[in-house]
Amino acid sequence: MMLAAQQFPRLLAGLVPGATMSFANHQLIHGPMDLSRHGRAASEHPLLLEIERAGLRGYGGAGFPSATKIAAVAAQQGRPVVVINAMEGESLSGKDMLLIRHLPHLVLDGAIAIAMALRSDRILLAFDSGAAGARRAVERAIAERPERGTPGFPEIVGAPLGAAYLTGQETALVAALNGKAAKPTLTPPYPFERGVSGRPTLISNTETFAQIALIVRHGATWFRGLGSERAPGTRLVTVGGAVARPRVVEVPGGTTVRRLLDASGGVTESLQGLLVGGYAGTWLPPEAIDLALDPLELSEYGASLGPGIVFALGESACPVAEVAAATAWLHRESAGQCGVCINGLGAISAALLELCDDGYHSGSYGEIERWCGLVSGRGACALPDGAAAFVSSAMATFRAEFEQHARHGHCDACLDRRVLPLAGQELLAPRPSRRLVAA
Repeated sequence: MMLAAQQFPRLLAGLVPGATMSFANHQLIHGPMDLSRHGRAASEHPLLLEIERAGLRGYGGAGFPSATKIAAVAAQQGRPVVVINAMEGESLSGKDMLLIRHLPHLVLDGAIAIAMALRSDRILLAFDSGAAGARRAVERAIAERPERGTPGFPEIVGAPLGAAYLTGQETALVAALNGKAAKPTLTPPYPFERGVSGRPTLISNTETFAQIALIVRHGATWFRGLGSERAPGTRLVTVGGAVARPRVVEVPGGTTVRRLLDASGGVTESLQGLLVGGYAGTWLPPEAIDLALDPLELSEYGASLGPGIVFALGESACPVAEVAAATAWLHRESAGQCGVCINGLGAISAALLELCDDGYHSGSYGEIERWCGLVSGRGACALPDGAAAFVSSAMATFRAEFEQHARHGHCDACLDRRVLPLAGQELLAPRPSRRLVAA
């Protein structure tokens, strides 16, 4: 049965856990796309206006207006490249892998629609080469597309890349796709000006393209039929931590944190705090559970939903140890090409690890918040800004725990397994030791 106007879920309609949806089943649920209005100039294409009317913003983290981003590429000279960014270096997120492994045709539909509007001849789907099953799902989905090889239809290529936190950053992703090290580069030029192979390049997240696929079929009014005025439509959120069923859920925009956690089976223990937006996000107190996932409400708390992440920290975990381990990982994942990451994040990380050892030993604890202010806005990418927000909001939310660690050193929970997932890292915490911390 084709997706109805008010049917919910939208993006996850027809999802079968463990299975990749075939093109035939995808068509049965969503119906065909009408791309007959391709004749317009790219900058005047009706799809751009419909995306603007829908109020669609990118779902990769920055929340930039999608129509503005697409129009910037359309205004350039030369035939553009369209890149589907499914790298998902953010360890707390699972939506990109869910979409390309289980619902790849919805993502490809959106990318194809945009590529046709921009008169692009090439679509690259960048994904983590180490993700189990991703390559097989991508290759099968591309092979199933009946339009392949027809005149005027863009070539679709899977682009497996080495995973890293920064690989999904736009300029680092362009560098990797160009065969270079996946490190951020200075801008300008921006990718929309000169990206893959020196061509204008549109880079968007998997969910952004999936939402475009629905807008192509049903229009802006339909899209805004769910959600709120400031957060129209639905979105995917990865819920983790102290909940009964950690998973990716689809919710209407403006849903409260409480309803989101209830959709994941409810909390399993009392909460100490909520991490909203992932490792570049913001820690909030448990009282924020009734906060709506609305851009304005979140901004009043200095937060944003980012790539769609809410992590519930239970009372059994040590927030100081969790923040220290995650900050050390962010430091290791940085490109190592700017002083703010090499020295600034390095100093912040060492000071946090010290709290989980002997406490306020070197005197650096009192400098952490000042250092967070110094690293923000000074790197070639936004990693130090995100890390600083992550640390400073944690120190505000868990002030009592940080002060206690400063006075007394590690607590019993510091020795337990870490609950915040860190890609490629062992989650068992080492026993506190100045030798281990220094290493």
